[in-house]
Amino acid sequence: MAQTRKKDAGAADSLTDPELRARIEDLLGDCAHAIDDGRIEDWPDFFTEDGFYQVITREGYEAGHPIGVMHCEGQGMMQDRVKAMREANIFEPHVYCHLLGRPRIRETAPGVYAARTNLNVIRTMQDGGSDIFATGKYLDTIVFERDAPRLKDRRVILDSRRIDILLVFPL
Repeated sequence: MAQTRKKDAGAADSLTDPELRARIEDLLGDCAHAIDDGRIEDWPDFFTEDGFYQVITREGYEAGHPIGVMHCEGQGMMQDRVKAMREANIFEPHVYCHLLGRPRIRETAPGVYAARTNLNVIRTMQDGGSDIFATGKYLDTIVFERDAPRLKDRRVILDSRRIDILLVFPL
C-alpha cells in the first residue's frame, strides 16, 4: 500500500455525535487493552479484513517513506505476525501499558472517520523495570462493518527515530 499522509483530525470539524464518538473511543481503548492484557490474538479483529497497519517514525512519515518499522497489509498478515510472535520469536517477556489521549475524530466521507490520538507506551520487563517505550500518535481511518467500528488504516507515528529492537508486540 502506498504511503498516504493523512490530515490530522482537527478540532474545527470534530465529531459531535456522543454515541458515535463513544463507540469509536471504545474501539481505540479496547484495542490498546487487548495488547496490554496479553490478548494479542484479538488484535487483528480490531481491523477490517483488508486493514493496514504501520509503525513509522515521524521523520519517515513526514518524508513520505512507504515502509516503516512494522508493516501489515490485511488481517492475514497481522495473524501471521501474532503466530510468529507466539511460536517463533524469542524475546524477553514484557508487557505494555498504553496511555492514550482523548482522540480528535472527524468524518471524512459518509461513514468514514479519521481519528488522531496521542499515545505513550510504558514497557515493564520481567525484572520489574519500567520505561517509556514509545511516544507519538495514532492516525486512524475507521469504518463501520456489521454495525461495529473497525480500523481500516492505522499509522503509528513515533516521535523518535530511536526504536528499541524489542518491538515485538504491535503498538
